Amino acid sequence: MTKLSTEDRDELDKGSFAFPKQRKEPLENASHVRNAVSRFNQVKDVSDDERDAAWKRIEAAAKKHGVDLQEKSWREIGKK
Repeated sequence: MTKLSTEDRDELDKGSFAFPKQRKEPLENASHVRNAVSRFNQVKDVSDDERDAAWKRIEAAAKKHGVDLQEKSWREIGKK
């Protein structure tokens, strides 16, 4: 995965994260998108509504960066 330095991460706008309020799971490239999916269920203290919104951001970033998502919803993560 492409590493973001603390400085680079701090410079990202909130819209660059799957979970913008918590600034969790950046979506800057394909590697970050795949990582956001794999770590999705590890994000704590977020509501289902926040997860729904985060998944929409992940889907948009996946399309932008050419990442094929196997899951149609965040609720499918780890079910296959």
